Amino acid sequence: MFKVSVGQYLIQVERGALPATYAEYRQHSSLFEEFDVRNPERAHSFVSISGSTGWPSLVVAQTFSPSLAGFDPGVLLVPETRTLFIGAGERLLAYCLDPLQRLWIDKCDVGFWCWMQHGRHVIMSAELELAAWDCAGKKLWTTFVEPPWDYRVDGSRVHLDVMGRKSEFELEKGPLPP
Repeated sequence: MFKVSVGQYLIQVERGALPATYAEYRQHSSLFEEFDVRNPERAHSFVSISGSTGWPSLVVAQTFSPSLAGFDPGVLLVPETRTLFIGAGERLLAYCLDPLQRLWIDKCDVGFWCWMQHGRHVIMSAELELAAWDCAGKKLWTTFVEPPWDYRVDGSRVHLDVMGRKSEFELEKGPLPP
């Protein structure tokens, strides 16, 4: 298991299998969610978060696909808004930690790559999608991309390069429709 501390929060993450103490984590959590955990054909992802060193308040267990190299689960915590973003395979989740509740469940195209925070915005990269939310979990926009692709944020502008085709747009508004 891998543990990361962010401010007052302790995040625990495991990839591949559920932890040996999974039943105890589940029993002691305030909110637990499972997604297809009994599917033996897929890799497992486990995420828990607590506001102290005690039992976690939130436990999320799931299987995910794709799970090849480059398609690893990812977590982003925005402490200021107490919002947790989780991505694994094609499943995207967001949780409010106070009050503890799931905000939404979403799907990304082909497979999740990573979350990145840019000021008041969160960007999700996937194999065929780039999308943005505000730090409280409200979706702002999404756009199709195709490998090889890359982006960078410069101030409030997104610079996107999709197969050599470059575009630029406001992070808050997203790309203009064609």
